[in-house]
Amino acid sequence: MKQKISIMGCGWLGLPLAGELVNNGYTVNGSTTNPDKIEQIKAMGAHPYLIHIGKRNNPYAEFLHAHILIVAITSKSIEDFKYLMEKINASPIKKVIFISSTSVYPSNNTVVNEITPVKDVPLVRIEQLFRSNPNIATTVIRFAGLYGYNRKPGNFFPEGRIIDHPEGYVNFIHRDDCIRIIQKIIISETWNQLFNGCTDTHPTRREFYTSQILKVGRTKPAFNEEASNAYKIVDNKKIKDILHFTFKYPNLMNGA
Repeated sequence: MKQKISIMGCGWLGLPLAGELVNNGYTVNGSTTNPDKIEQIKAMGAHPYLIHIGKRNNPYAEFLHAHILIVAITSKSIEDFKYLMEKINASPIKKVIFISSTSVYPSNNTVVNEITPVKDVPLVRIEQLFRSNPNIATTVIRFAGLYGYNRKPGNFFPEGRIIDHPEGYVNFIHRDDCIRIIQKIIISETWNQLFNGCTDTHPTRREFYTSQILKVGRTKPAFNEEASNAYKIVDNKKIKDILHFTFKYPNLMNGA
């Protein structure tokens, strides 16, 4: 019998993830802060819950009645996550996947990997809350910029916006690959790990955004030629080595 999974945050990533997990035979609980999305969660075959991490009257007992918790919300409130941790400790949850971001790495014009020092930001402290809890086995995934489907990089900048750092490099990952990575972690039981989720290629911002903006039918963008071109290149070697993961969309310039 497959494990029961709760997804906290059925947004742009969490909702299709719920559908994929249901299709693969898992029982899924899905949370949202928006009452209008309850029916969308039901349509995916998941059990919907209205939960806002900043409130104290959430139906945590029912929602957290599962084996695995996937946290995919944008809140950076450490106090709210400490309260959530109390609820996790009182629940059957023993395994967690925490969705983080490569934004925790500084743009210091180098390649960064999972052992690179990170910035002192709330997201890092929230990661540590999960990773230091002896009652759960947490795997953290730091995803690069998310794209795919209706999230087209060619629409990320408004018309006429001058784009900074034209010779800096970009770090992105397609939503399909995010979902595949999460499923691979669950299937392979790869816990107590930290991974970067990012494509193999890192074109310059000039190359990438010019291509993407033209692709959606807009005029060629202008760039700030006086910019410092600060960047980082996110290394994805660990996730490929440990998970034996092959990206569906490894090359950003090939599109999706």
